[in-house]
Amino acid sequence: MARGLILCVIDALSPRALERAIAEQAVPTLAALLAQADLAAECCAPFPSVTPVCAATITTGKGQQQHGVPAMCWFDRAQGRYVEYGSSLRAAQRVGIAQQLTDLIYNLNGSHLSREWPTIFELLDDAGLRTAATTYLVFRGRYSHPPRRQGLSRLAAPLVRRPVEGPRELFYADLFASRTVPCTALLGMPGARDRHASCAAAQLVEEDLCDFLLLSLPDNDWYSHRHGPTGQVTSLAAADRHLARVAEAAGGLPNLLERYAVVVMGDHSQSPVQAGIDLPAAFGQLGVRTPRREGGTVAVCPSQRSAQLYALREGEATAALAKRGLATPGVELACYAPAPGEVAVRRRGTGELRFAPGGDLRDLRGGRWSVDGDLRALALSVEAGRVESNRYPDCLHRLWEAVSCSRSGEVLLSAAPGFEFRDLGGAAHLGGGSHGGLDREDSLTPLLAVGLERRPRQRRLWRLADVFSIVLRHFGIA
Repeated sequence: MARGLILCVIDALSPRALERAIAEQAVPTLAALLAQADLAAECCAPFPSVTPVCAATITTGKGQQQHGVPAMCWFDRAQGRYVEYGSSLRAAQRVGIAQQLTDLIYNLNGSHLSREWPTIFELLDDAGLRTAATTYLVFRGRYSHPPRRQGLSRLAAPLVRRPVEGPRELFYADLFASRTVPCTALLGMPGARDRHASCAAAQLVEEDLCDFLLLSLPDNDWYSHRHGPTGQVTSLAAADRHLARVAEAAGGLPNLLERYAVVVMGDHSQSPVQAGIDLPAAFGQLGVRTPRREGGTVAVCPSQRSAQLYALREGEATAALAKRGLATPGVELACYAPAPGEVAVRRRGTGELRFAPGGDLRDLRGGRWSVDGDLRALALSVEAGRVESNRYPDCLHRLWEAVSCSRSGEVLLSAAPGFEFRDLGGAAHLGGGSHGGLDREDSLTPLLAVGLERRPRQRRLWRLADVFSIVLRHFGIA
């Protein structure tokens, strides 16, 4: 059997920040892995480039058209309510903290994530491999884990009552734990999550309890939201120490690499934020549905540097919603489906571009497209039958996936550089960093792999979804 594999996801890992951290000798473990890497590239997040969408893509190998998780915040048409996975405490208070926790812990994995496509944990569980994960948004597996009732977990007992399905070994914010570990995540509080993850992972490695481990280190995202992407050198140095702690449990990095292949990646990046966008105010004249008030003709769902508009009134003109959205200061792009099988895009200061799958143009992954209209809308270049955009990487595929998801809004928006949509509670990361937009600064993240049993073939463009097949091929499953 192939040796094990550790998939380390450093939330919001920025390519530029990693380069700076290595140059400043702040991340010796990551630098050592890069020096030995079989694969060292950048990979592209889906749009919107927010953690729930990215986590679902990494763990299923599918885009949101198939896995069904459309955004950080979205409107459930069937239930007539907002879904908010945790943009801020103020946003959680607006939708109701009990509902927010239920969506995040139970519904995201149990009903929002499509059952049609198995997760990496389910496939490896079915193959008889010992799976494990530290706190990660998508963790669905074949093993049942009841809530813990020790320590701080008792405080969550009224809200966290049912078991969850997860990998064989699961450590989720103190709420679920397959075994006792000498550490706490303080119920998933930022700043404590990475410490808890490395503590649990070190025990798993030291006692040889897993073949596949998804080691989630989310605190880099939290730190970058507060201090901006340039502050990541500090938070990446902390993440590096936690990764080194896991290596030390194996007797050092060389010994760890004898037992495990290691893949390190982010799920998206971040860009600086100087101003917020109050999207509900821009649509106030139409009547905005709020989490606490029925009625309204449009539901406004901000997801950091992206947003979705849901037309709640039959016959509402989608093009008019897109036009109003694009007229809002700070909004850069608006896209929608003017007809089945077609996507329309407008960027501030350009004409309209329409595209559809099939046609004579190929993207960097070989996908075929027909494109008509103003290429400037997506900063597209066309040469020798190839279409691509440097500013909005993989944009045709990403927008098609987003618009085609049955849970997405009728209109999708992307913010201009420096702007972020205020969340349902009115919060924004002003003076810090954020992500979610179509822009490359939000979307590209490093991908490093060391010691794979089967090297992946080279690609001109890597996507988050590719990691799914990299892991399966390592274990000889795909």
